Amino acid sequence: MEFKTTRRAFALATAGLGIAMGMGGTASAAGDAPVTLKWALWDLDKGAYFKPLMEAYKQKHPNVTFEVVDLGSQDYTQMISTQLTGGSKDIDVVTIKDVPGYANLVRAGNITDLSGFIKDQKIETAPYGGLIEELTIDGKIYALPFRSDFWVVYYNKDIFDKAGVPYPTNDMSWAQFDEIAGKLKGGMGANRTYGALLHTWRSTVQLPGIQDGKHTLVDGNYEFLKPWYERALALQKSGAIPSYASLKTSNTHYSALFFNGTIGMLPMGTWFVGTQIAKVKSGESKSVNWGIVKFPHPDGVAAGATAAQIAGLSVNANSGHKEAALDFIHFVTGPEGAAIIASTGTFPALRTDDVAEKIAALPGFPQDQNSKDALQAGKAYLEMAVNPNAAKIEVVLNRVHDALMTDNISIDDGIKDMNDGVKAIK
Repeated sequence: MEFKTTRRAFALATAGLGIAMGMGGTASAAGDAPVTLKWALWDLDKGAYFKPLMEAYKQKHPNVTFEVVDLGSQDYTQMISTQLTGGSKDIDVVTIKDVPGYANLVRAGNITDLSGFIKDQKIETAPYGGLIEELTIDGKIYALPFRSDFWVVYYNKDIFDKAGVPYPTNDMSWAQFDEIAGKLKGGMGANRTYGALLHTWRSTVQLPGIQDGKHTLVDGNYEFLKPWYERALALQKSGAIPSYASLKTSNTHYSALFFNGTIGMLPMGTWFVGTQIAKVKSGESKSVNWGIVKFPHPDGVAAGATAAQIAGLSVNANSGHKEAALDFIHFVTGPEGAAIIASTGTFPALRTDDVAEKIAALPGFPQDQNSKDALQAGKAYLEMAVNPNAAKIEVVLNRVHDALMTDNISIDDGIKDMNDGVKAIK
């Protein structure tokens, strides 16, 4: 099958692997007229599900061709906004990477209201576990979720065995996580082992604060984050986790430390499952004896509560091929698309009964029962709740997080900066 890929990171078009699925004029996918559907996404070759989804759809609709507009992951949110500004028709299907980006596209009028389509197609929202409702803005929905990752803890069994520490469980609290991290640390220099890793993302510190469902990261009052920053700084000071400053200045990716076998526990999203399996197979990951457990929970919060990210699909408000684009979105976000996504080791947003079983059955996935059970998420809260100002709020939170984790500001002053900065957003 022929694919056409367009890379626009530097406003250059380059030939590559892609899929052409025609969407000319107002043609629909169900017809016979050739249609070329332009799909904006990031990192085509790293997203194992992109090509299988297009191939499967092409088999059902041979008249359709895909042209992939690969904008890369690092600046995707900014790039897609730039591409759609000014009424461009160069893109039909828009991939939504995160909530702040989604809110920006809605505010700018760049993507289509899908509320009527959802009603007309009688799409049931319940199987998405509340994710569709979470995407509602002023009573309207502008994207359908097709992927949903949630946070778990990856752990290196060899490090636990060497330290004589029992493996973590699916009912681990954050207090227990911290205690275990302290027991796992040891060694010096090249032989040093850290009990855990809190990556430089602010989410690794802040997400435990939203697990009780009482707060969100768009609240505007961030006093609830104080104990979590106290915790993170204490872990850093004790040497149980690498220092934020060293990770930041060396630009160390979280996967590198887990791959080289120097991290006992890694809180991270389920998107890392497929990567870890692949890197073990290729020999790039030394953490060959690994497992996962559910995201730890604060005291008083039920085990399994976690935070989630979603990726959605929408239609360019100025697309000339909306009918065909909507048909493709319906396919990807429905049961057929979910089965294809799960077969690549990735979690679809639509949770069918066999999704966890498909992923647990992948060659290379840990076969202990705890790891299999960890694939069944409990209550999940969006990392960043949908808010028209989500992108601006994130800028404030990221700035203060960096200052806090490098000890350039006190926790009390940092919380005040968050409160003042977010309240000043118009």
